Amino acid sequence: MKHTDAFSAGNGEDLPGLFREVERLADAFAGGMREAEERRVTGADGTGRVVATVSGTAQLLDVRIDHRAMRDLDHVELSQAVLDAVRAAREAAAEGLTEILGSMNGGRPQPDPEDNPLTGYLDAMLREAEHG
Repeated sequence: MKHTDAFSAGNGEDLPGLFREVERLADAFAGGMREAEERRVTGADGTGRVVATVSGTAQLLDVRIDHRAMRDLDHVELSQAVLDAVRAAREAAAEGLTEILGSMNGGRPQPDPEDNPLTGYLDAMLREAEHG
């Protein structure tokens, strides 16, 4: 990341080097997103009777409801259990995305989300995956 660091510091005389580095980072990001898409992450409600599976990019893939949940929960409780399981799975997927992004920047601390130019893109991607 020497070129991007130099450019950020106002020393951007090696524009071809900066472009090569940006291209390398874009390729790494695309590879990381492919890796995330292939991941399968699960989450459960508090009782463990409802389990949701999402992709690493938070796309809902499967919901499994234990027969005891169908018997013991009314429709309102069951719907809340499903929402809780999906939320837990998506939170786990978000943690995985954070790991992937962290590995791309050499383990340096992530910038504050307000300062990160990718925040809007990632938020939009996750919202699109939710409605996918």
